[in-house]
Order: sequence, then C-alpha cells, then structure tokens
Amino acid sequence: MKEKVVCVGESINVMSKTIGPAIKARDPEPIKRMAREQKELGADYLDLNIGPAKKDGKDLAVWIVSLVESEVDIPVSLDTTNEEAMAAGLKVSKNPQRFLMNSISAQKERMEKLIPLAAEAGCEVVALLWGDEGLPRDANERASLAVDLIMKLNEAGIPNEKIWVDPIITPITLGAEQIVEALNFLSMLQDLAPGAKSIVGLSNVSNGINPKLRPYLNRVLLMMLMKYDLYAAILNVYDRELVEIAKGLHPDWVNLVGRIMDGEEIDPKDLTPKEVEIYKTTQVLLGKTIFSEFWLEL
Repeated sequence: MKEKVVCVGESINVMSKTIGPAIKARDPEPIKRMAREQKELGADYLDLNIGPAKKDGKDLAVWIVSLVESEVDIPVSLDTTNEEAMAAGLKVSKNPQRFLMNSISAQKERMEKLIPLAAEAGCEVVALLWGDEGLPRDANERASLAVDLIMKLNEAGIPNEKIWVDPIITPITLGAEQIVEALNFLSMLQDLAPGAKSIVGLSNVSNGINPKLRPYLNRVLLMMLMKYDLYAAILNVYDRELVEIAKGLHPDWVNLVGRIMDGEEIDPKDLTPKEVEIYKTTQVLLGKTIFSEFWLEL
C-alpha cells in the first residue's frame, strides 16, 4: 500500500471560471499567484491544462510554460491535445527531463506524433489508456492498451520509469463499474511493466456532482487507489484534507478503506462519524451501494 502520493496541482486550467479568462487574456498575475499558492499548499507538480488550444496553441504553450517555470521551481505537466502546442511547450521548458507530457494516448496518430518528441527530449510521459475505439471496457482491455503503448515507448528509448500510466477514472454518475476496473488494472500494472508509475485525474470521479459533496468522493477514491500503490494524482490542492491524505498523514483512514476493499465485515456502529463517512463513500465507489447525492445520509 502506498504511503504517499505525488500531488499534481490541477487548478491552472483553461476551463476554470477563475483562471480560464486569465489564460485567454494572457494575464500573468492570476496564474503566477495560483502557481505560488499551489506549491505552498503541497503541489509537487503543476498541471497546465490549455485544452485543445486550436487557435493559438503554440504561442499559448510557450507563454504559460515559461511563465509558470519562472515563478516556481517545481516541474510542470503540460496538458493539451494539440501536438504542436505540446512540442512548443516542451521546447522552451527549463527542465525538459522532468517535464511531464500529458498525454500520449494509445491512438495511433497521437503515438506517431508524440513518442519521437518525448524520446528526443527525455521527458516524462503520461501514457493515457484511451485507444482508437475510445475508453477501454474493462481491466483486460486497459492491460492490452498499456502493453501496446508501453512497448512503443520502450522501443523509442523511453524507459518504464519515465512512463506514468493513466487508467482513466470516470465519473461516479456513470456507475462504479469503470472505477472498479481501473482499480483492477492498477493491481496488474507492475506485472505488465515493472517500474512504470501510475497517475489519475482524481477529480474526474466527482464531475457533475454538487460541489459541496465532491471532496468526499475525491478523498476516499484517493485512499482506494493508494491500496494499489498509486504514484501520482492530478488533484485539487486547495482541499487540505485531500493533500494530507496524499502526504501520508491519515494512515488509519487509508487502512480502514483497505479493510473494506478486502471484504472485511465492519459494523458501522463501531465507527466514528468520520469513519462512517469513509465507509459509506467506499461502498458507493465499489458499487456496493447505488450512488445518489444522498449517499452520506442513508
């Protein structure tokens, strides 16, 4: 079981209502401030999500990578589907060896464009398990995509230690089945690719949920993933309790989640109110209880 998880701050995102306008207007101050805040709150990396950036992707990538790297001394993860923007951002990075390319999917066209670029720069890469047919259906399909993608990365000279595999976390509103399959895949990862790392977009699990309820799902899912030695998570570092879990400050909670996942019979009457909250949320994420926004009240 993983004791600590690398925190990749998620908040510099073009879709954000607060930071998105600053990215579009090339207003540096809100972004610099958020970069400093996230580092102070415990971020080990900063994810810079500029989305498709179809209009001026290259210029935007150069601007935001240069801006953030000049403000804080932690590595950046450039998150974009624009291959030209990715190349431009990587080219100007002060620290290309620790630059995290987010991401190379298992789609043929994306592999062909980005793998040579990553190999030449020697950067870290997120291997996203999304294929030409879209989201894999189960753990075995994830494993098949992972083997194919990691093999191509290895053939280009990128070692397993620089590959961060993302099994894709889907919203709980779509059901728990895909979450469970992602967990099952993570239990296989070291057998498939010894030394490879793992990463998830943690907040995906609570997309579309009442904002007040999102932290409960994010925190418990992180603890569930730690059972399978999750290496890193793209997450909200403004959630103090979530960061504390990632930094290993609540081992008793993580142990409780592990016991529930192992099928141990636990009577909620024997638990504290906080432990009951964790118990109920774990049951929902495992699909043992049907999800509704009233799961904590049942």
